[in-house]
Amino acid sequence: MKLIANGENSGVEFKRDDVRPEQVAKEVVAFANLKGGRILLGVDDDKNIVGLTRRNVSEWVTDTVFGRYVHPLILPYYEEVVMGDGKRVAVVTVGSEISKPYVVRENDRETAYIRIGNVSRPATREQLLMLGSSGGIVHSEVMPVHGTDFASLDLVRLENYMRGILSDPQVPQNRKSWIERLKALGLMADGPVGEPVCTIAGLILFGVKPRQYFRQSGVRLMVFDSPDKIYRARLDKILDAPLVGRFSVGKTVRNLIDAGLIEKTLDLLEPFIAEEANSLNGKPSRDRIWLYPFEALRELLINALAHRDWTRFTDVEVAAYLDRIEITSPGALPNSMTVEKMMAGQRSARNHIIVGVLRDYGYVDARGMGVRVKVIPSLEARDARYTYEETDDYVKITVGKTSGKGEKTSGKHDENVGKRRKNVGKDTRRVSGKKLDNHSGTRVARWHNGAIRRAKYTEITARWVAQTRRRQEGRILGGRVSY
Repeated sequence: MKLIANGENSGVEFKRDDVRPEQVAKEVVAFANLKGGRILLGVDDDKNIVGLTRRNVSEWVTDTVFGRYVHPLILPYYEEVVMGDGKRVAVVTVGSEISKPYVVRENDRETAYIRIGNVSRPATREQLLMLGSSGGIVHSEVMPVHGTDFASLDLVRLENYMRGILSDPQVPQNRKSWIERLKALGLMADGPVGEPVCTIAGLILFGVKPRQYFRQSGVRLMVFDSPDKIYRARLDKILDAPLVGRFSVGKTVRNLIDAGLIEKTLDLLEPFIAEEANSLNGKPSRDRIWLYPFEALRELLINALAHRDWTRFTDVEVAAYLDRIEITSPGALPNSMTVEKMMAGQRSARNHIIVGVLRDYGYVDARGMGVRVKVIPSLEARDARYTYEETDDYVKITVGKTSGKGEKTSGKHDENVGKRRKNVGKDTRRVSGKKLDNHSGTRVARWHNGAIRRAKYTEITARWVAQTRRRQEGRILGGRVSY
């Protein structure tokens, strides 16, 4: 009764059972394309309980509504409730389905619907792209970017990737062979009239000026001297560069010679996440105190770029405030992925080509478990509080300043921290516990550090300290930092 009294909303719809089956299918599809919901059969739009009048309602719902009109197949949960006056109401529950977009098949047409408030309406072209991307059916990274051509790509960077990173013995030698190879790799595709154009993945990874053709391909970096966004910012800059760097590769050493978007963002952010100590303490130079775990921020930035939804028309955003840093990646988590599953180590890449190239360079963990084995241990080793926030439009992580005095660096070690920012491999560690909360209708996952002060955590911390000391050598072997 309470469900009926609250009326229709984004998750509840009332219907009489004497309506046409395609009308019920429309509501089913709209719920499946959002986060699920309930359809109450036997209740009219004015909240009046009229009861079920059709015989064998369950068969009608299962065989006709779902079996004939809803595609792809959904298995509903059906139940009947007897009200106080003896009238029966059927409750059809639709979950948050994973094979989006769902459509109504009618008269040789397929129409996708979405739920906005208490209204179900046909999805727009942009909404269809988002649904397809979130369901893993549409891989937006292979979509062609109109207005681009072979000259839009950085050929020197591509040669560096083929020859230096992949050690490819047959690097293309002319424009035609390059285009053929790039098409095979998913970095170029045929345009509307058959001309070769860049795909989103090709332009993002190796484009000369990606934002010139694809406006959401950059990073917006903002810094504020306050706990909230204000009109006047210390820094507000949109960065435009190919995602990967260019490296000189020797037999045992790989050095960065031309920064990509990841390195440029971290370079610009560095002055705002570290500060010099007040005194020399008998040393020739002042210690540098890191206010945030650098390795964690680096991994989170890479994740935000690698796994973002390219159908969303906004840049990845990095905002540094007085007491925290927020990194926002456009788009919801793909498929049925949740923050809880991600923290547990489950993998579900949205952009397989981009992630694959980043893995070739060593930017991302080969196992795809960077959050579990790198981010969390790094944050907890420095007592940095953090929260994950997931909505239909973005995934945001907030990292607070480290407690205490932070990590001090000086001399050669401080220089090597700068090198570490540009390197392509990092160490791995284990993960700790978690706690979940709900906040303002948004799923927020919070992991508190105090509950894990036991033997394993002591071991992790000791290992991290030892590895930090060994980083002072700063040697890079085979594209990864050697400790």
